[in-house]
Order: sequence, then C-alpha cells, then structure tokens
Amino acid sequence: MKLVSEKLPVGPKNATFQCATKSQKSKWKKEKQDYYEHTKLVEKALQLLKERINNGDPLARFLRGQLYFEEGWYEEALDQFEEIQENDHQAIYQLGVMYYDGLGTKANPVKGVEYMKKILESPCPEAKHLKYAAAYNLGRAFHEGQGVPHDDEEAERLWLFAADNGNPKASVRAQSILGLYYCTKEPKELEKAFFWHSEACGNGNLESQGALGLMYFYGQGVRQDTDAALQCLRQAADRGNVYAQGNLVEYYYKMKFFTKCVTFSKRISDYDVCHDVPTIAQMTDCLPEYITKGIAMASFYYARCLQLGLGITSDEAEARKYYSKACIRTGNSPKCFYLVKILKPWIWVWVVFLFFKIYLTVKLLVFCKKTGSSTIFENQSSLQL
Repeated sequence: MKLVSEKLPVGPKNATFQCATKSQKSKWKKEKQDYYEHTKLVEKALQLLKERINNGDPLARFLRGQLYFEEGWYEEALDQFEEIQENDHQAIYQLGVMYYDGLGTKANPVKGVEYMKKILESPCPEAKHLKYAAAYNLGRAFHEGQGVPHDDEEAERLWLFAADNGNPKASVRAQSILGLYYCTKEPKELEKAFFWHSEACGNGNLESQGALGLMYFYGQGVRQDTDAALQCLRQAADRGNVYAQGNLVEYYYKMKFFTKCVTFSKRISDYDVCHDVPTIAQMTDCLPEYITKGIAMASFYYARCLQLGLGITSDEAEARKYYSKACIRTGNSPKCFYLVKILKPWIWVWVVFLFFKIYLTVKLLVFCKKTGSSTIFENQSSLQL
C-alpha cells in the first residue's frame, strides 16, 4: 500500500495564498483553467507578496514559498522554506514533505522524518495544528520502512494519534488509512476497519466512502446491506471515486444491465486518455493503486461486453484492445489474459491438457529418479500429444 503525504493543514490564523478559485474535488474532469489567465494571477500574487515582504509581513515569505510549491516550482519553494525554517513551523513541515518525497531535491527520507519529528515533538502552540498531519506522515514512514525501520505497530500508533477518535479537525487521511490498514493486515480486523472508514467518510473522505460501499456489499465488518452498499458506491462514484465506479460496472454486468454497463465502462476505461492516474489521485485524494484497479475493472467488463456482444455490437478486435489494457493496468501479461478470454473453448481445453501433460511428466521424472526406475518415465514420454 503506497501512501502519499498529508497536505499542509491550514492553521486558525495562517492560510495558504490562493491565487486561483478553488475547485471542488468532484470536478476533476473539468477542462484546465486558461493558462494565460492563470499566469497573470500568479504574477499578480507574487507582486503582492513581494510588497508584503518589503513591508515586514512575517507570513509573506512562507506564503511565497507555498505559492511556489503549489505551482510545482519545487526548487524555489525549497530555497524559500530553508531560508525561514528557524522561525516558521509550517516551513519545517513542508521541508519534511519535500525531502521525503524528493520534491525539488533528491529524496532523503531520513531528513524528511527528522523534520516531521521536530513538528511532533515541538512544545510551541503554533505547531499544534500541524501535529496530526506530521503523525500521519511519520506513520507512513514506519509503514513503508523509509527513513526509519519498518514497524507497522508504530505506524498504527501514530495513525491512531493522528486520527484522534474521528476528530474532523485531525487527520482525516489517517482515519481512512486506518480503515485500509485493518482490512489488509493479518489477521484482519474488519470491525475496526468499518469504524474508521465510517469516521473518515463522515468527515468527507472519498476513498472511505467507496470502501464503505464494498464493506456493506460483501458484509465485511458489518451486516450485509445491498441498498446501503449501492448508495455509498453511487455517491462515491458521483464524486469521482474511480474504484467505486469500477465496482459499479461489475455490479451492472452481473445484474445483466448490459447497456448501462457498456456506457459506464467505456467512459471509465478511457479516463487515462485525457488524465494520468497521478492527476486523478491528486484531485480526488484517492490512492493511485485503487484508481488503477477501477480503470482495469471497467476495461475488463467493457471488453467482455464487446467480445460477447452484450449491450453493444460484438467486436473481437476492440475487445482484445481493452482486455490488454486491463492486463497492463493489473500487471498481468496481456497475452496470457488473451488466452483465457478470447481463444475458443476447445483451444483453451487443449492448452490446459498440454500443461497438465507437462506437469505429469515432470512429476513422474522426479519419482523415477527417487526410485531408481526409468520404466514408467520411458513409457510416459513415448506417448504422443
């Protein structure tokens, strides 16, 4: 489970400098803002910040660094944060993120962890609003074994601190990650997972809303409730959760709503034509691996409908294309996947028989070597396929 850093929390007094209108996360599919207009806004913002710095505003230097950071000018942001870190806890926090993730500099998880520990251990009241986010990031470091030894128990302890019993002002991402963590650890603790996904969902987390839908659907950690499951999945899908969308495609296929399945799956399968997965992850705050799984599921069921002519005219060439896409997204060999889904049944039976024949021959060879006899193997190898 590859995690991402917690974004800089906004303090009660300090707010990041916004040079453009905020867009809702559910609108990640909108067209990009006009580049020329955005450039003018950034230039104006930098001019205003320069004036505030010249007038002695202590916050303006951090805001300039944060503007550099949000624009992706990481080297400039790093220089600015380094310059003011002695007097600004938010700069220390951002330096921790940048060194851990390798933004504007070579990745240095050890140094990133040191900065996050400074935040977590600071007695200064001005660092208070950063502690939950810093604890989440430190938990991530222990979970991934980057900058510190791998230690899931310490990661869990830090995430529990960061989650703060579901406090909406704490780290909502930590609440969501605890839900995923309890679903994947051994042994699984599904009731705890359901609790934390419920807390995170109630605090607006999109990833957990989709996860709750699946837990209701399969009765994991909670009594099975298909109506509640579909409500969660549809709401999450409407907000842009690609994994929830992929699971809805699967549901439509199994319920034989083929026309709906085709329409929905085609659109999801082609998300990555216009948007790369990291961009979708950034806009929806969902984990990239689950976005990838959602696109793969949609690609598979769209290919299946194309192959069998369900809700759409049969087209094996196009089906092959989307089967391959699903395989690439899941890390499987497209050729292998094609054998399973496209070849005629009698060919597949022959392939299974061939592999079984080879397997049996190898087993007999091992047996004969152990017993010192070659008769059985010689008889077996003389058979023709």
